[in-house]
Amino acid sequence: MLRVEQLSKTYADGTKALKEVSFSVGSGEFVMILGKSGSGKSTLLRSINRLVEPTSGNVFLNDQEITSANPRQLRRIRRKIGMIFQQYNLVPRSSVVTNVLAGRLGYISPWAGWIDYFPKDAVRLAQNNLHEMELGDKLNQRAGVLSGGQQQRVGIARALMQEPELILADEPVSSLDPSTARTILDILQKINRDRGVTILCNLHLPELAKEYGSRVLVLKAGELIFDDLPERLDFGNTRDIYETV
Repeated sequence: MLRVEQLSKTYADGTKALKEVSFSVGSGEFVMILGKSGSGKSTLLRSINRLVEPTSGNVFLNDQEITSANPRQLRRIRRKIGMIFQQYNLVPRSSVVTNVLAGRLGYISPWAGWIDYFPKDAVRLAQNNLHEMELGDKLNQRAGVLSGGQQQRVGIARALMQEPELILADEPVSSLDPSTARTILDILQKINRDRGVTILCNLHLPELAKEYGSRVLVLKAGELIFDDLPERLDFGNTRDIYETV
């Protein structure tokens, strides 16, 4: 489903964030990515959908190359890839439903998106996704007044608007308390199980990776140093590799 081949990223200041990272992900997997702050986790996810342009290497989704796609091709590919952010990336002054509808921008013309015009079926899908996130009563509230956990659920509903085959979740629970973090991971697990959506999720907590992931990748200083089942990672002896500093 997803294939990453020798992916590297060097920033303008000389920082080598990724160093020839290679792996494949099958359809329906729930892959956890562990690593300290600065290990390259966020750069990896953002390079997959080209929010960050890789320096070299290739990324394929269903044998379609993302890294060489032109803007029109990339727009179509991104319809299949939902993104969930650590800091939610909502527009605080806009309503909850408007924020969710933003996930449908790849399916409408640029002028329609500019004036916030969405067809009725998109509005209905947004409402259904918010009801699934137990936020049906928050449709018209400003997103900025919601709790952190509620805002992240809005972010998930927005990602689902793309009807994605792949979701990239970049530290989706790092700003949340432990109970709310589990709620968010429960939701992602349900999406993975019931909808068959493949998920790559950055985390800094190995215990949660072991509990929720079907597979774990570990990055250290931009290099992939582990790729296996969660139970095969020695969490006790290698804790310094993937915990935050």
